[in-house]
Amino acid sequence: QVQVVESGGGLVQAGGSLRLSCITSGLTFDNYAMGWFRQAPGKEREGVSYISWGGETTYTADSVKGRFTISRDNAKNTLYLQMNSLKPEDTAMYYCATYSGRYYWEGIPNYWGQGTQVTVSS
Repeated sequence: QVQVVESGGGLVQAGGSLRLSCITSGLTFDNYAMGWFRQAPGKEREGVSYISWGGETTYTADSVKGRFTISRDNAKNTLYLQMNSLKPEDTAMYYCATYSGRYYWEGIPNYWGQGTQVTVSS
């Protein structure tokens, strides 16, 4: 049974930083691409950042480029999202997902966590 668990969210002032973590079990972590997504109230879920199985290729949405950094530690089955210079518009539930392939452009997100809330106050 695959499990995906996010942590690290919280309340932070604008300009602050948070690091989200996502740990998985029940699958061979380093066989799959991973991604971070977010959904704000009243809005559709959007992709934030994705990373290939070995970490050599990443994608980051324009809205967070230069502020957010995705990384992974395959030895720890853990995905990270370092978020700096946070803005109120970054407020959302953040989700981690595994992809069905080694590269995010070759698969789809298939296993999802429950999410971790990030709230940025102005």
